[in-house]
Amino acid sequence: MGLDKVREKKKKKMRNRYIYRASIIALLAAAVIYALVTNLKADKVTNHDIGDEAPNFELMQINKQNDQEKIKLSELEGKGIMLNFWGTWCAPCREEMPYMESLYPEYKEKGVEIIAVNLDQSELKVDQFINEFDLTFPVPHDTRDEVRELYGIGPLPSTVFIDPEGVINDIVIGGLTLDRLEGHLNEIQPK
Repeated sequence: MGLDKVREKKKKKMRNRYIYRASIIALLAAAVIYALVTNLKADKVTNHDIGDEAPNFELMQINKQNDQEKIKLSELEGKGIMLNFWGTWCAPCREEMPYMESLYPEYKEKGVEIIAVNLDQSELKVDQFINEFDLTFPVPHDTRDEVRELYGIGPLPSTVFIDPEGVINDIVIGGLTLDRLEGHLNEIQPK
């Protein structure tokens, strides 16, 4: 009788180990699947490629420039466009905004427009951000992610550079340094 109890105890212990190991393996598999699906979604950078015509959009501005309440891409025909997607909570966005502001007056005169499409929900936070950095370029508000989805934008910041003919010249995911930003602006200025 004592030997049967020892065997039964040993079987129970092995079954418990098996259940424990199977649970760990199932959790790891679920984590790997989740990571793969999340990365595949994040890798979807754009619905449009370099060389494609930039899709038109219309958004309300938060900081109204010259009493202009809306930004419509088609009305900027003939200009180079830097279309930057950002959020107030995004650290790389905060880093590149001063570069954008410092270059804006010079490149505006050269026929390049900087448009910083904000993706925050709260207009108050965006207003505070605009005031903090004293931004003078147009900041339209994409509260429903319509333009973000139209361009297939994933991670922030992301920037689409559009030439004067309305064709996508380049797409940059991540923050831009002053030198890289100026190089892209030079490429899209009207000749």
